[in-house]
Amino acid sequence: MAKSKPLSASMEDYLETIYHIVSEKKAARAKDIAVRMSVNSASVTGALRLLAEKGHINYAPYDVITLTPSGEILARDIVRRHEILKDFFTKVLDVEEHIAEDNACRMEHAVSPVIIDRLVRFVEFVQICPRGGEEWISGFRQFCVKNDALAGCENAISKCLDDLKKRQKQFQQSSREIITLESLTPGQVARLIRVKGKGSLVDKLKELDITPGSIIELEEVDPDSCRIGIKVRGYHLSLRKDDFSKIELEIIPPT
Repeated sequence: MAKSKPLSASMEDYLETIYHIVSEKKAARAKDIAVRMSVNSASVTGALRLLAEKGHINYAPYDVITLTPSGEILARDIVRRHEILKDFFTKVLDVEEHIAEDNACRMEHAVSPVIIDRLVRFVEFVQICPRGGEEWISGFRQFCVKNDALAGCENAISKCLDDLKKRQKQFQQSSREIITLESLTPGQVARLIRVKGKGSLVDKLKELDITPGSIIELEEVDPDSCRIGIKVRGYHLSLRKDDFSKIELEIIPPT
Protein backbone atom coordinates (compact mmCIF):
# COMPACT_ATOMS: atom_id res chain seq x y z
CA MET A 1 0.00 0.00 0.00
CA ALA A 2 1.42 3.40 -0.99
CA LYS A 3 2.29 5.75 1.80
CA SER A 4 -0.09 8.72 2.00
CA LYS A 5 1.30 12.15 1.25
CA PRO A 6 2.09 14.43 4.21
CA LEU A 7 -0.54 17.01 5.04
CA SER A 8 -0.11 20.51 3.67
CA ALA A 9 0.54 23.36 6.09
CA SER A 10 -3.10 24.43 5.72
CA MET A 11 -4.42 20.96 6.59
CA GLU A 12 -2.08 20.75 9.58
CA ASP A 13 -3.53 24.05 10.79
CA TYR A 14 -7.04 22.60 10.57
CA LEU A 15 -6.01 19.45 12.42
CA GLU A 16 -4.27 21.48 15.11
CA THR A 17 -7.36 23.66 15.56
CA ILE A 18 -9.61 20.61 15.84
CA TYR A 19 -7.24 19.15 18.45
CA HIS A 20 -7.47 22.29 20.61
CA ILE A 21 -11.26 22.52 20.33
CA VAL A 22 -11.70 18.82 21.12
CA SER A 23 -9.38 19.22 24.14
CA GLU A 24 -11.61 22.01 25.42
CA LYS A 25 -15.07 20.73 24.44
CA LYS A 26 -14.60 16.96 23.84
CA ALA A 27 -15.80 17.44 20.24
CA ALA A 28 -15.68 20.14 17.55
CA ARG A 29 -18.24 21.59 15.15
CA ALA A 30 -17.61 23.14 11.76
CA LYS A 31 -18.75 26.57 12.96
CA ASP A 32 -16.28 26.42 15.89
CA ILE A 33 -13.44 25.78 13.46
CA ALA A 34 -14.56 28.54 11.11
CA VAL A 35 -14.69 31.09 13.92
CA ARG A 36 -11.35 30.13 15.43
CA MET A 37 -9.51 30.11 12.09
CA SER A 38 -11.39 33.10 10.62
CA VAL A 39 -12.30 31.19 7.44
CA ASN A 40 -15.61 30.61 5.63
CA SER A 41 -17.75 27.49 6.05
CA ALA A 42 -17.02 26.23 2.53
CA SER A 43 -13.28 26.11 3.26
CA VAL A 44 -13.92 24.25 6.51
CA THR A 45 -16.15 21.69 4.79
CA GLY A 46 -13.51 20.97 2.14
CA ALA A 47 -10.80 20.56 4.77
CA LEU A 48 -12.95 18.27 6.91
CA ARG A 49 -13.73 16.01 3.96
CA LEU A 50 -10.04 15.71 3.09
CA LEU A 51 -9.01 14.98 6.70
CA ALA A 52 -11.78 12.38 6.94
CA GLU A 53 -10.65 10.73 3.69
CA LYS A 54 -7.14 10.44 5.11
CA GLY A 55 -8.52 8.83 8.25
CA HIS A 56 -7.55 11.61 10.67
CA ILE A 57 -11.04 12.68 11.82
CA ASN A 58 -14.52 11.29 12.25
CA TYR A 59 -16.76 13.58 10.24
CA ALA A 60 -20.28 13.64 8.86
CA PRO A 61 -22.26 16.75 7.79
CA TYR A 62 -24.06 18.48 10.68
CA ASP A 63 -22.49 16.10 13.21
CA VAL A 64 -19.74 16.68 15.77
CA ILE A 65 -16.11 16.13 14.73
CA THR A 66 -13.65 14.01 16.68
CA LEU A 67 -10.12 12.83 16.06
CA THR A 68 -9.28 9.28 15.11
CA PRO A 69 -6.33 7.63 16.91
CA SER A 70 -4.02 8.42 13.98
CA GLY A 71 -5.36 11.97 13.81
CA GLU A 72 -4.75 12.54 17.49
CA ILE A 73 -1.14 11.34 17.23
CA LEU A 74 -0.49 13.60 14.24
CA ALA A 75 -2.22 16.60 15.82
CA ARG A 76 -0.33 16.14 19.08
CA ASP A 77 2.93 16.17 17.14
CA ILE A 78 1.98 19.42 15.36
CA VAL A 79 1.07 21.05 18.68
CA ARG A 80 4.34 19.84 20.20
CA ARG A 81 6.39 21.34 17.34
CA HIS A 82 4.59 24.64 17.89
CA GLU A 83 5.23 24.62 21.65
CA ILE A 84 8.91 23.75 21.29
CA LEU A 85 9.52 26.50 18.75
CA LYS A 86 7.64 29.00 20.90
CA ASP A 87 9.64 27.99 23.98
CA PHE A 88 12.90 28.41 22.09
CA PHE A 89 11.91 31.85 20.82
CA THR A 90 10.76 33.10 24.25
CA LYS A 91 13.10 31.32 26.67
CA VAL A 92 16.32 31.40 24.66
CA LEU A 93 15.99 34.17 22.07
CA ASP A 94 13.99 36.40 24.46
CA VAL A 95 11.39 37.20 21.79
CA GLU A 96 8.06 38.71 22.83
CA GLU A 97 5.33 36.09 23.20
CA HIS A 98 3.01 37.33 20.44
CA ILE A 99 5.90 37.40 17.95
CA ALA A 100 7.02 33.93 19.06
CA GLU A 101 3.46 32.63 18.70
CA ASP A 102 3.07 34.00 15.17
CA ASN A 103 6.40 32.65 13.94
CA ALA A 104 5.93 29.26 15.59
CA CYS A 105 2.63 28.95 13.69
CA ARG A 106 4.42 29.49 10.40
CA MET A 107 7.54 27.42 11.07
CA GLU A 108 5.98 24.38 12.77
CA HIS A 109 5.06 22.81 9.42
CA ALA A 110 8.60 22.63 8.03
CA VAL A 111 10.89 21.86 10.96
CA SER A 112 12.29 18.31 11.05
CA PRO A 113 12.16 15.87 14.01
CA VAL A 114 15.96 16.11 14.35
CA ILE A 115 15.84 19.89 14.77
CA ILE A 116 12.88 19.64 17.16
CA ASP A 117 14.77 17.19 19.37
CA ARG A 118 17.86 19.43 19.43
CA LEU A 119 15.76 22.47 20.31
CA VAL A 120 14.20 20.56 23.24
CA ARG A 121 17.62 19.52 24.49
CA PHE A 122 19.05 23.02 24.06
CA VAL A 123 16.24 24.67 26.05
CA GLU A 124 16.71 22.05 28.79
CA PHE A 125 20.47 22.63 28.71
CA VAL A 126 20.01 26.37 29.16
CA GLN A 127 17.68 25.73 32.12
CA ILE A 128 20.04 23.41 34.01
CA CYS A 129 23.56 24.49 33.01
CA PRO A 130 25.31 26.82 35.50
CA ARG A 131 26.53 28.86 32.54
CA GLY A 132 22.95 29.41 31.37
CA GLY A 133 19.83 30.54 33.17
CA GLU A 134 18.18 33.93 33.46
CA GLU A 135 21.44 35.90 33.76
CA TRP A 136 22.76 34.37 30.55
CA ILE A 137 19.55 35.29 28.72
CA SER A 138 19.79 38.76 30.25
CA GLY A 139 23.31 39.09 28.82
CA PHE A 140 22.01 38.13 25.39
CA ARG A 141 19.21 40.69 25.74
CA GLN A 142 21.79 43.36 26.55
CA PHE A 143 23.88 42.33 23.54
CA CYS A 144 20.84 42.67 21.26
CA VAL A 145 20.18 46.17 22.57
CA LYS A 146 23.77 47.47 22.79
CA ASN A 147 25.43 45.25 20.16
CA ASP A 148 28.42 44.79 22.48
CA ALA A 149 29.48 41.16 22.84
CA LEU A 150 32.16 41.94 25.43
CA ALA A 151 30.05 44.02 27.80
CA GLY A 152 30.19 42.45 31.24
CA CYS A 153 31.88 39.25 30.00
CA GLU A 154 34.74 39.44 32.51
CA ASN A 155 32.38 39.80 35.45
CA ALA A 156 30.07 37.12 34.06
CA ILE A 157 32.89 34.57 33.74
CA SER A 158 34.08 35.31 37.26
CA LYS A 159 30.55 35.00 38.67
CA CYS A 160 29.98 31.77 36.74
CA LEU A 161 33.08 30.21 38.27
CA ASP A 162 32.02 31.31 41.75
CA ASP A 163 28.52 29.91 41.24
CA LEU A 164 29.92 26.62 39.97
CA LYS A 165 32.15 26.26 43.04
CA LYS A 166 29.17 26.93 45.33
CA ARG A 167 27.05 24.35 43.52
CA GLN A 168 29.82 21.76 43.74
CA LYS A 169 30.22 22.45 47.44
CA GLN A 170 26.47 22.15 48.04
CA PHE A 171 26.41 18.85 46.17
CA GLN A 172 29.30 17.46 48.22
CA GLN A 173 27.77 18.53 51.52
CA SER A 174 24.26 17.21 51.01
CA SER A 175 22.44 14.57 49.01
CA ARG A 176 20.02 15.76 46.37
CA GLU A 177 16.48 16.44 47.49
CA ILE A 178 13.89 14.17 45.88
CA ILE A 179 10.41 15.70 45.60
CA THR A 180 7.11 14.91 43.88
CA LEU A 181 4.84 17.05 41.71
CA GLU A 182 2.70 18.43 44.54
CA SER A 183 5.81 20.11 45.96
CA LEU A 184 6.13 22.39 42.92
CA THR A 185 4.42 25.73 42.39
CA PRO A 186 3.05 26.84 38.99
CA GLY A 187 5.89 27.97 36.74
CA GLN A 188 8.53 26.03 38.66
CA VAL A 189 10.70 23.47 36.85
CA ALA A 190 12.42 20.31 38.04
CA ARG A 191 14.39 17.42 36.57
CA LEU A 192 12.74 13.99 36.25
CA ILE A 193 14.53 11.33 38.31
CA ARG A 194 12.26 8.33 37.81
CA VAL A 195 8.65 7.16 37.58
CA LYS A 196 7.80 4.54 40.18
CA GLY A 197 5.71 1.45 39.59
CA LYS A 198 3.98 0.29 36.42
CA GLY A 199 0.81 1.11 34.54
CA SER A 200 -0.64 3.57 32.04
CA LEU A 201 1.40 6.55 33.29
CA VAL A 202 4.71 4.76 32.81
CA ASP A 203 3.64 3.54 29.37
CA LYS A 204 2.43 7.03 28.37
CA LEU A 205 5.69 8.73 29.33
CA LYS A 206 7.73 6.06 27.59
CA GLU A 207 5.64 6.48 24.44
CA LEU A 208 6.40 10.23 24.46
CA ASP A 209 10.12 9.61 25.08
CA ILE A 210 9.96 11.34 28.46
CA THR A 211 12.90 9.81 30.30
CA PRO A 212 15.04 10.55 33.41
CA GLY A 213 16.70 13.92 32.92
CA SER A 214 13.71 15.50 31.15
CA ILE A 215 12.74 18.93 32.51
CA ILE A 216 9.18 19.14 33.85
CA GLU A 217 7.38 22.46 34.32
CA LEU A 218 4.28 22.68 36.50
CA GLU A 219 1.70 24.72 34.59
CA GLU A 220 -1.42 24.62 36.72
CA VAL A 221 -3.16 22.93 39.62
CA ASP A 222 -6.91 22.29 39.49
CA PRO A 223 -8.11 21.61 43.05
CA ASP A 224 -11.67 20.90 41.88
CA SER A 225 -10.71 17.99 39.64
CA CYS A 226 -7.60 17.02 41.63
CA ARG A 227 -5.49 17.20 38.48
CA ILE A 228 -2.15 18.83 37.70
CA GLY A 229 -1.10 20.21 34.32
CA ILE A 230 2.55 19.82 33.36
CA LYS A 231 4.66 20.66 30.35
CA VAL A 232 7.53 18.38 29.34
CA ARG A 233 9.42 18.05 26.02
CA GLY A 234 6.78 20.22 24.35
CA TYR A 235 3.81 18.14 25.53
CA HIS A 236 1.02 19.45 27.76
CA LEU A 237 -0.12 16.63 30.04
CA SER A 238 -2.89 16.47 32.61
CA LEU A 239 -2.21 14.04 35.47
CA ARG A 240 -4.53 12.57 38.07
CA LYS A 241 -3.84 12.94 41.78
CA ASP A 242 -3.08 9.21 41.99
CA ASP A 243 -0.11 9.75 39.66
CA PHE A 244 1.51 12.67 41.53
CA SER A 245 3.52 10.57 43.96
CA LYS A 246 4.79 8.24 41.21
CA ILE A 247 6.88 10.96 39.57
CA GLU A 248 10.08 11.69 41.49
CA LEU A 249 11.87 14.94 40.71
CA GLU A 250 14.98 16.88 41.60
CA ILE A 251 14.84 20.62 42.09
CA ILE A 252 17.11 22.53 39.70
CA PRO A 253 19.25 24.96 41.70
CA PRO A 254 18.91 28.59 40.55
CA THR A 255 21.61 29.63 38.09
